[in-house]
Amino acid sequence: MSDRIPEEMVEEIRKKTDIVDVISDYVQLKKQGRNYFGLCPFHGENSPSFSVSPEKQIFHCFGCGAGGNVYSFLMDHDGVSFKEAVVIAGSKIGMDISLQQDETANETDGNTKQLYKDQQDAHELLAKFYHHLLMNTEEGQHALEYMLQRGFTEEQLKQFRIGWALPSWDFTSELLKKRGFDLSSMEQAGLIIKRDNGSYFDRFRERIMFPVENDRGQTVAFSGRIINSDKKDEPKYLNSPETPLFQKNKILFNYHRARGAIRREQSVVLFEGFADVISSNEWTANGIATMGTSLTVQHIGLIKRLTGQVIICYDGDKAGYEAAFKAARELASSGLKVKVALLPNGMDPDDYIQKKGGQAFKQEIIDSSVSEMAFKMHYFRSKNNLSSEDGRLSYIKSVLKEISSLKETIDREFYIKQLSDEFNLSVEGLSQQMMSITPQDETAKEIQQPKPSGVFQWRSTLLPAYLTAERHLIAHMMANEDTAYTVQNLLSGKTMNKDEHQAIFTYLLAYYEEGHHSDAGAFVHMLPDRHLRAIATEINMMDINPEVGSDELNDYVAEVLKYQKLLKIKEKEVEEKEAERKNDFRKAAEIGMEIIQLRKALKR
Repeated sequence: MSDRIPEEMVEEIRKKTDIVDVISDYVQLKKQGRNYFGLCPFHGENSPSFSVSPEKQIFHCFGCGAGGNVYSFLMDHDGVSFKEAVVIAGSKIGMDISLQQDETANETDGNTKQLYKDQQDAHELLAKFYHHLLMNTEEGQHALEYMLQRGFTEEQLKQFRIGWALPSWDFTSELLKKRGFDLSSMEQAGLIIKRDNGSYFDRFRERIMFPVENDRGQTVAFSGRIINSDKKDEPKYLNSPETPLFQKNKILFNYHRARGAIRREQSVVLFEGFADVISSNEWTANGIATMGTSLTVQHIGLIKRLTGQVIICYDGDKAGYEAAFKAARELASSGLKVKVALLPNGMDPDDYIQKKGGQAFKQEIIDSSVSEMAFKMHYFRSKNNLSSEDGRLSYIKSVLKEISSLKETIDREFYIKQLSDEFNLSVEGLSQQMMSITPQDETAKEIQQPKPSGVFQWRSTLLPAYLTAERHLIAHMMANEDTAYTVQNLLSGKTMNKDEHQAIFTYLLAYYEEGHHSDAGAFVHMLPDRHLRAIATEINMMDINPEVGSDELNDYVAEVLKYQKLLKIKEKEVEEKEAERKNDFRKAAEIGMEIIQLRKALKR
């Protein structure tokens, strides 16, 4: 293949890219000291062990070992090739990279990319055109008046680029044809439909049009709402079909607009529908919604990029409670903190805003949201008849089962006390019943399991002295080229005790021999093995004294060599015992003398 990106450009992009900015689009990061920390996107965890160094432009997870530079992160997280990672990083700093495609090997791939680009351009064109029809034409006047009467403001209509599709059967298809778009491609994109006779007609007609945008703000689909009450045989909402551009399980409405507000508020409000997001946006700018589908793993992954807390605000009816209960479970199991906003009397967010106003909605509903456990108690209360004995027992057992899953002792005690007060039952009896639901040994194991904090410190306290010394030597060698050669001379041909450390040592010397200078991100990237990259990145994250002296280096080297001498002594001790077992006392005595000499050398 000839689509090679020049090495100079790869390095230029890497040096100009701020790894913290890039990873912040995927992970919620908080600064602690010189580095940034967050929950690792590569494995499930509840305490942050994922670290990003802006100074060294590398990342490392002290939990699962993932690490590398900005390219490594994009490759591992997005599942893209190295070239694609360079292109993505380049786009983030405004460098548009055009790869020279091999005509035979990449013709299909190039055609596919062009097809997606055309479909993307068509969606953007129609989003602008539909919006213009609603806001600025006589044809859209009655639709505009309808939206204003429904409580939407002109500012909201402009912000979300809401539009109007004409009643015509072929206006959109003719527009696309005149603009040079291939109609078969537009059919694949879900914008038009093909008749049996080969002609095309518009999918969206006489509907309020809501553009659906991906996490980069690109329009990838539409949702059209009918406003003509006479057309009862047609669906109230008509959505674009799923296409390579638009996949519901990967799209969260308003995600790209809400990103900044979510980070500022350190929480996200999850709605059921985009109308709720739009109507509440002035007061809850951190609102997003799924696109008419259940919450998916991909949705949760998008949320975890930005925040650790979710406020669920679904409709206040039975279906809304059921959906909120399911969503709360899925979000909490992924490590997110969950709260639920409770709406009264079967109202939805838009209803509440229209009746009481946006400020009241913010204060009385969103800001007054309850904990996940409090919502579950509310949910079970609604499903049981508490005026009957069976209903009360069913409710208590359901709540106890949920309480038993709480990790914090104080939380369990709080809610058991609440149950005790509500039904005049003893705390001891409720606790005993709860323990029968979850075996005591499993509960104790879950309660007593320590939460990892500062995993790096944990690792360093457990490592033997010789491994700590080797890690410090490598850290100083990666920080300074001259130090690397000094350490090489001090070792005098001896190798490091850990194979991975010796491999990194060898690759680092080769890196400097090729004329490269000290650069953690560049060196880590050139390591050929993922495991080595993880170890090298973790070592790079160590806090070391940049002004290391010869005495300190000598001490580290002495510790490395000391361990090798200890191993030699242990080896000789085994040989001595074997000789004694065979009654070869002369050989045993000779080996004993060797051991004495080795121990003297060790002391020196």
